[in-house]
Amino acid sequence: MKAEPDKTAGWSAERLYQDAREEMSSGNWNNARARLETLEARYPFGGYAQQALIDQAYVNWKDEEPEQALAAIDRFQQQYPNHPGTDYMLYLKGLITFTPPSAAFSNITQQDPSERDPKGLRESYESFNELIKRYPDSRYAADAKKRLTWLVDTIARNEVHVAQYYYERGAYVAAVNRAQTVITDFEGVPIAEKALYIMYLAYDKLGLTELRDDAKRVLDLNFPNSKYYAQGLEEPRGSKWNPINWF
Repeated sequence: MKAEPDKTAGWSAERLYQDAREEMSSGNWNNARARLETLEARYPFGGYAQQALIDQAYVNWKDEEPEQALAAIDRFQQQYPNHPGTDYMLYLKGLITFTPPSAAFSNITQQDPSERDPKGLRESYESFNELIKRYPDSRYAADAKKRLTWLVDTIARNEVHVAQYYYERGAYVAAVNRAQTVITDFEGVPIAEKALYIMYLAYDKLGLTELRDDAKRVLDLNFPNSKYYAQGLEEPRGSKWNPINWF
């Protein structure tokens, strides 16, 4: 069977890029990706190739291909470490791991994002944090800071979920260690109240009365009349904020 002729044969880098941008504007991600990959392959040097790699990351993200998007970002960072678009690539990398495709299902299941695997959340934190430190005046810095605030709270909640899991299975030392991480590494997060309550319960189970009383003293000092004394460890299930709604 005779192969169809390549209609882009002989196209300049500029024409390939403009065609790719038109496909992107129309949401034709497959066609846009093909043009950008062709551009990068035929004209690997110069500004168009650099921009093509940036756009490939964006197209793959929009087309729900996060692994390909991250691969494009990694390639860009290796090839152009001092490129003016580095702040955007860090921002995009943070977005990709901030809202994996599975996050969309949280709207249906009402799953708290902090109950998911924290790997992506931590990767997102690292990307946004690097962006803010390296490019504090970037146009993306303000939004990255808002997302960092949410990420810190959510990662801390994940640690508390794990601490509760250990406590309910009788692994009291492990529960204390996880809860202690929240107190030492995530200063000021609201979920510290529950972390201290878990420490109080776990020390009591271990018969470590002095440590139990210390935990209770800190809990009462920072969270007078803590709700956990009355309700216990179980949280009421309800509608929780989902990062998928940020877009």
